[in-house]
Amino acid sequence: MSYSTWFDKHATKHKTIVDKLVKQGCSEDEIIEYFDFDNMVKKENDFCPLYAKNKKCHDMKELNCYLCACPHFRFDDDGLDTYNGIKILSKCEINNGAKIKSGKVIHHNCSTCSVPHHKHFIKKHFDLDWKKIMSECNLNKV
Repeated sequence: MSYSTWFDKHATKHKTIVDKLVKQGCSEDEIIEYFDFDNMVKKENDFCPLYAKNKKCHDMKELNCYLCACPHFRFDDDGLDTYNGIKILSKCEINNGAKIKSGKVIHHNCSTCSVPHHKHFIKKHFDLDWKKIMSECNLNKV
C-alpha cells in the first residue's frame, strides 16, 4: 500500500471516530483520552492492524494514537530524494528514528521515536481534523 493510500484511508477512519465522539459531546481532552492505546484496542480494534495483536508501534507506557503518523513525517510515493541511487520515500523532519532499505527504496522507521504519542504534543497540535493537522505541518509532499 502506498503512503498516500494509507494516509487517505487512515484520515477517514480517524474522522469517523472523532465525529462519533463530537456527537457524544466529548471535550478536546476526552477525545484525546479516548485515543489512548488500551482504550482503542478495546473499542476501535479496526483502527490499526497492530491492535489485533495487542501490540504497540512504540515501546512506551502511555501511548496515545491520536497523531498516528507524526507531523514531522514526510513522504512522497514518487520519492523525496535519492541516496546512492536508491529512492527515498519517507523521512523525519527532526531526524528521529532510522532509515531502512527495503528492496530498491528507503523508508523512515519511526519506531524508536515517541514524540507524537504524548498528550502534551497532541494538545499542542490538536484539531478535530487529523488530515488538517498533517497538512498544516506539511506531512505529505515537501
